[in-house]
Amino acid sequence: MQQIINFVIRNKTSLLFLLLFFVSIALTIQSHSYHKSKFINSANFFTGGIYESASNISNYFNLKTQNEILAEENNYLRSQILNGLDSTVTSTSKIDSTTYNGHYKIQTAKIINNNYSTSKNYLTINQGENHGLKEDLAVITSKGIVGIIDNTSNRYSRVLSILNTKSKINAQLKSSNHIGSLVWNAKSSAMVQLTDISKFAPVKQGDTIVTGGQSSIFPQGIPIGVVDNFALDISGDTYTIDIKLFNDMTNLSHIYIIENLDAEEIKKLENPINE
Repeated sequence: MQQIINFVIRNKTSLLFLLLFFVSIALTIQSHSYHKSKFINSANFFTGGIYESASNISNYFNLKTQNEILAEENNYLRSQILNGLDSTVTSTSKIDSTTYNGHYKIQTAKIINNNYSTSKNYLTINQGENHGLKEDLAVITSKGIVGIIDNTSNRYSRVLSILNTKSKINAQLKSSNHIGSLVWNAKSSAMVQLTDISKFAPVKQGDTIVTGGQSSIFPQGIPIGVVDNFALDISGDTYTIDIKLFNDMTNLSHIYIIENLDAEEIKKLENPINE
């Protein structure tokens, strides 16, 4: 202990300089959006490399499970392509499996870090700006939604998980057109909540919940989960519904990223400059 004290006394000037130096850097990053953005991108690059290395080791010992997941997802995509074909398409026609109804571009990526134990959870994926990714792109699996990309670096992207109290996604009852907001109360990684559903909606246990399509991020009809239970809010006008997720959010690997090719046009229309 005495040696530590002597070391601090001998090097107090240098230590004070380092302390003030790091404090000044932190204040600069915090108060300037440009510096903050550069710092976040650099941090994403550094942590992304670490996460990717750890993920590669983990995946090596989990190849059988990953192959089963990939086979399941391939079957899902094949089914979606076949079900989406017009009856006039001939056997010689080419199918572009990277688009969805002509309005969406789809590409694959892999999750290299997944948080699900806090109130504000994120995922890191091994694709970034170099792969054409940007903010506000939808992330799904063959079973259902995962979240929305909220930050990117050159080689990696961060995904705002649906298991995040900041997440709010448009969703609806599959059996009707009743729309609500999908949120999370941070109580269970297997459950999310659908709020603002009219008391006149025909809700029952086991009903399927899908994306509502009233945003420029998720296409309509992407699976989310099923109704576990529901109750009227204090006002008595709307339901809050507990949704059991189709995805096991604690066990994710390969994902699909969906880009709405009409998103910019929709945003310009809905948010005119002179409004």
